[in-house]
Amino acid sequence: MIIASLAEVISIGAVFPFLGVLIDPEKIYFIIRSNPFGNYIQLQKPSDLLLPLTIIFCAASLLSGAIRLALLWATMKFSFSVGADLSASMFRKTLYQPYSVHVSRNSSSIISGISIKVGSVIYHIITPLLTGISSAIILIFLVIALLSFEPFLIFNAFLGFSIIYICIVLISKKYLKNNSVVIAYESKKLIQILQEGLGGIRDILIDGSQEVYCKEYVESDSAMRRAQGSNQFIGNSPRYALEALGMILIAVLAYGLVQEPQGVESAIPVLGVLALGAQRLLPMFQQLYTSWSSIKGNEENLRDALVLLDQQLPTDRKLNSNKPLEYQSEIVFKKVSFSYDSSDNYTLKDIDINIKKGSKVGIIGATGSGKSTLTDIMMGLLKPSSGNLLVDGVSINQLNCHQWQLNIAHVPQSIYLADASIAQNIAFGVPEELIDCDRVRQAAERAKISDLVDSWSMGYQSRIGERGVQLSGGQRQRIGIARALYKKARVLILDEATSALDAQTENSVMTEINDLDPNLTILIVAHRLETLKGCSQIIELSKGSILRVGTYSEIIFST
Repeated sequence: MIIASLAEVISIGAVFPFLGVLIDPEKIYFIIRSNPFGNYIQLQKPSDLLLPLTIIFCAASLLSGAIRLALLWATMKFSFSVGADLSASMFRKTLYQPYSVHVSRNSSSIISGISIKVGSVIYHIITPLLTGISSAIILIFLVIALLSFEPFLIFNAFLGFSIIYICIVLISKKYLKNNSVVIAYESKKLIQILQEGLGGIRDILIDGSQEVYCKEYVESDSAMRRAQGSNQFIGNSPRYALEALGMILIAVLAYGLVQEPQGVESAIPVLGVLALGAQRLLPMFQQLYTSWSSIKGNEENLRDALVLLDQQLPTDRKLNSNKPLEYQSEIVFKKVSFSYDSSDNYTLKDIDINIKKGSKVGIIGATGSGKSTLTDIMMGLLKPSSGNLLVDGVSINQLNCHQWQLNIAHVPQSIYLADASIAQNIAFGVPEELIDCDRVRQAAERAKISDLVDSWSMGYQSRIGERGVQLSGGQRQRIGIARALYKKARVLILDEATSALDAQTENSVMTEINDLDPNLTILIVAHRLETLKGCSQIIELSKGSILRVGTYSEIIFST
């Protein structure tokens, strides 16, 4: 920025002698001849000055342009590098947030913040900020240089333009602030509409409710675009008035200088310098104002982005080892209670459970009885409001939670499938080049989906579409079970994992699960009691408390 400012000064400084030698070469000739440099270049006559000064003026202009181009390249590279760092940092910090944080906020605000609002910060905050700083530095250098030519005139012109822009700032500040709120809100709402519209496309097509979503989208998009357009107008409109005022100033000055005794001869060099100075000064003023208006008009987007950036990473993240926590004997729930909102409205209350290693435990209960909350606590996703989760007598806390989770494989009721191959979905989270294909096939065979995959032309490399849209519900759940089996965990948690399977397939899958490693601890959450026939212990929950505990026979006879 400083080098570019010096180059601007040099390019303007070269104008005066260049115009001077065109108007009065003898005067410039004698000035240079009196300088030691003039003797060195051995000038013979005044006309000899024209070519070297023309070359110097052109070289100064080219140098200034080249340095400004380099400054633009450096500014853009720096801005987008910072943007990449911001986006990656937000995504990383978001992924490391506790499960309780994820379930308490809308994913559309996160997606909007990381994708759209980071772009807005790059284009409308970081780049304008750097451009504004550069313009301010160049402006200061130019004003100092021009003051040496015409102090009184340049000072008053600078003061006048500054006052005009300050008045514009005071007038437009409120409008820019309001527009920034509209842009931030509507951009988040657009993501939400897109997610809901595309996520519920089957119901939308059946109900014929496309126009409802189209209307909501148009309203939000139009409001956001109007605010963006208003910001653009506010940011760019002053330049036209100021350019006109600059031309008027030069015309008035030209008229005044021509009235002087030396007339046009003295006026042209001064006017040339001032015209070139104005051609440089006015854009600097405008860039400063445009940068400010851009930052002010996107202030809310910056605030939303900073909220994500200010998320705290777990202090123990670097302490977490990739070595699983030792698990040899039992898992114990000791007086565990949990409430989502830190109130007396408990989802679980005083739960005492002892799960021996290698046992198969079934959890049953009505909707809302606390089954999923119980499994979330067991997986370390939720922290008990009171009581403890103990593994071999060791309390699971923030320091060892990750190590405990390395022992667990989880199959939820709703399986998330990526738009990738069958192999990548079974070995979910494993880099493609590190996938063990034999292990993938073994897991698929145990989950009773290998016959289907083998019937496809591309086998395990077949892609299944976004969220497994090309598969049935039962096929998706079997891939989820295969994913858990691929992990070769010590604890397997099936949370309504077989609910989408037909009775015959469910029996086959459960038989395969029951025949797994006898040292594997299995926790099965189900609505149907028949699913839990192979369990050594069944726990029935009701309104967050344990209603009864027993074997399958004991539970079914007491029902």
